[in-house]
Amino acid sequence: MILSSIKHVSRSTSIFLLKNRNANSYSCLLVSPSPIDSSSPHRLNVTAKDVVASFKNWFKAPNTALLDRIFTILNSQDPAASDDASTRHAADLALSHLNLRLSESFVLEVLNYGRSSKDVLSCLKFFDWAGRQPGFNHTRVTFYAIFKILSKAKLMSLMVDFLEDFKAHRYIHRVRFHDTLVLGYALAGKPGMALQLFGRMRFQGLDLDAFAYHVFLNALVEQSCFDAADMIAKQISLRGLENDITLSILVKRWCKQNKLDEAEAHLRCFKEDRKHAIGNALGVIVDALCKRKRFKHAATLLDEFAGLDVPMEHAYGIWLQNLMQHGRLNGAFELVNTKKLLDGDVPRLFRYNMLVLRLLMENRLKDVCDLLIEMEKEGISPDKITMNAILCFFCKAGMVDVAIELYNSRSEFGLSLNSMAYNYLINILCWKGGIHEACNVLRNSIEEGYFPGQKTFAILADALCREGKLDKLKELLIFSLERKFTPKYSICDMLIAALCKANRVEDGYLIHGELSRMTKNTARNTYFHLIHGFSKSNRADIAATLLLEMQEKGHTPTRKLFRDVICCLCSSQSPENQFFKLLEMQLSQFQPSSQIFHFFIDGAGHAKKPELAREVYEIMQRSGIKPTLRSDIILLHSYLKNDRISDALKFFNDVRQRRSIGSKFYSSMVIGLCKANKADYALNFMREMRNNNLSPNVDCYEHLIQLLCRKKSYGLVVDLVNELEKTRGHVTSFIGNILLFNSFKNKELYEAWIQLREIQDETSSDISLLGQLIGTFSGCIELNEDIESLEETVGQCFPLNIYTYNTLLKKISVSKVERAFEMYDWICQKGYEPNRWTYEIIINGLLRKGRRIEARRWIEEMYRKGFDLTVDPKLLT
Repeated sequence: MILSSIKHVSRSTSIFLLKNRNANSYSCLLVSPSPIDSSSPHRLNVTAKDVVASFKNWFKAPNTALLDRIFTILNSQDPAASDDASTRHAADLALSHLNLRLSESFVLEVLNYGRSSKDVLSCLKFFDWAGRQPGFNHTRVTFYAIFKILSKAKLMSLMVDFLEDFKAHRYIHRVRFHDTLVLGYALAGKPGMALQLFGRMRFQGLDLDAFAYHVFLNALVEQSCFDAADMIAKQISLRGLENDITLSILVKRWCKQNKLDEAEAHLRCFKEDRKHAIGNALGVIVDALCKRKRFKHAATLLDEFAGLDVPMEHAYGIWLQNLMQHGRLNGAFELVNTKKLLDGDVPRLFRYNMLVLRLLMENRLKDVCDLLIEMEKEGISPDKITMNAILCFFCKAGMVDVAIELYNSRSEFGLSLNSMAYNYLINILCWKGGIHEACNVLRNSIEEGYFPGQKTFAILADALCREGKLDKLKELLIFSLERKFTPKYSICDMLIAALCKANRVEDGYLIHGELSRMTKNTARNTYFHLIHGFSKSNRADIAATLLLEMQEKGHTPTRKLFRDVICCLCSSQSPENQFFKLLEMQLSQFQPSSQIFHFFIDGAGHAKKPELAREVYEIMQRSGIKPTLRSDIILLHSYLKNDRISDALKFFNDVRQRRSIGSKFYSSMVIGLCKANKADYALNFMREMRNNNLSPNVDCYEHLIQLLCRKKSYGLVVDLVNELEKTRGHVTSFIGNILLFNSFKNKELYEAWIQLREIQDETSSDISLLGQLIGTFSGCIELNEDIESLEETVGQCFPLNIYTYNTLLKKISVSKVERAFEMYDWICQKGYEPNRWTYEIIINGLLRKGRRIEARRWIEEMYRKGFDLTVDPKLLT
């Protein structure tokens, strides 16, 4: 191993594995701790393949060259070759030239080697070739081995065909024919056929032997055929064939039935007279406890049997594997540190594995390296836990190319990754940008039966969304769901939201359907994304269906969501029918309430269907629900936003006749009229409010002043500002900004202000100050360019916000652009985030002065902040 050879150079050196500029090579730098020798470090350049090859030699079982040669020949057959007989003959001849001494043990060795590399086809080819060689006949053990390979690969149909062919050529096989068929059909997932054959055997006076009985019993337990398993177990007992395997299988039966207490009691019955026979059975119970996350109880059970001279290696290995699977290594460390385990009850490899894992958790990577060298020197062969830990070591060291090379070579030495290794590998690939490889690793992980941690899947999903690889994420998600692995719902929601945003709402709906079939509750936000998406694409039928579905699932829709669906329905064919059909379904499936009616009235108004809004209002009354102030306001807005002013006035009078009207309903009328551009009506209702001793709210003043400024009715504006100041004591930021903006455009507002002064004396110093400010922005009063002083003056009139600062910036930039830069810095110092208007004011100021190069730099900064430019590009040339 390369690490060992490095250590051999100098036991007193420090080892650093450095990534070279060439992405495929590393430098092993050996630096002496002595100051004398520190000037001459040793450097050994190695590639990622060299590092992996070094570990492969340690991982691989000895003397595998012959096995490698056999599988090279078997894989050399071209499946697509036109002449199958000729290619088969060539492979047969090549295998014959190897002069193999076929025996049961050798065939098992070859099949086991092929199974570890998951080369099922080559195993079948070798099994077939070996069965045709003179002097060798397959045994029940070799048949069992090939059946296990096919069963694990889930090739059940192929296995059944194999068994049918075996029955058809019974005269060829010199093996217990019925035994082989029984265990074959049992392993193929056909317990009924196996039991039928077994019954026929017993009727003919034939019987299974101990091996076949136990294979049959285990297959029945695996397929949860417990009654049949009990019958076979009784047959084994009657014939005196019980052994250690029987105990393990019966314990497994209790565990599969979730009767763990009975399993433990059954095991304790043998702890006195069959201590050395219960190690495997103990591992079965430990595995079952861990699968149910009862780790503490598993540790207690291990502690109980550790002092009884019971072989513990298998049970400890199972326990550690489960702890790694669930990320619970601290419990294992505590047990290893106890006196009993340090006295030698724990196997040596187990202790090494625990230490390696502890060091990995503490990020002591150099110590891990030293420990691996020690293991190799001591001749300790690594197991799967060691191999997984080494893969995690390379991931934590950032050596992703070495880790992926080791992963891609896993079939050569039978490495089967656990969930911890998969998580580390996927995380490091995402971190290093290897998204495509991370997806492939995830697929392999799921096929192996390991679903990565939710955090790992979320990291990968986020990376795929960030890079816009939605198809890949969708493929992975559906692949996971088909195999009953369900990622955290936030990941599904993230993908559905991304698909809807990319106008691929149908794909998002497909994933929603997959989740619904798995009875996975859909999150409220997901329904929002889908309904908005289908409404936007004018698929009103699906949007309405999803709206009802989300309510059935207990999610409450918002008024805006209802509004989107109703607007979509009203733009489809037969809008009235579609509208009332949805209303009818709402009222029939859910308890009628004022909220549902409000949603429909509001939606009809926004869909430009005020007549439908009125009909819903009347239906609500006929349903026995009395309209509230909220109901009246929503219907009033439905008229006003559709410019149905006469209907709005008529409805206002109808309400006034039914009950007394307060300031809230008046204010709604004023604001609605302002939005409908009806200033005269709005002013009349403002006067009517005051005459009725009702105070208009600030929103009324803001909307009306904004409308009057747009119409340049500045005299009325000044009257309203004066009135507001008298009743409220100050103007709002919104009104102040409107006044400054309009005074910046022309002098008419300031002139109206002066006329007011001539009519009445200004008694308020604030009003005087506001008038001076308007005069300054109109250009009638000289501007004080001191930023701090100007800010203080504005602050005495109304609170400043980013819009105020932008207005000040625009005023200052007219005369001196450099002052605008100072103002920009001042805005940032105040904690405000410059917006698009801020940047465009500075850019326009620079362009007016002909400073195009500086303007381009500000444009680049603007783009970096995510803002679009509205300046004419021709001005930049």
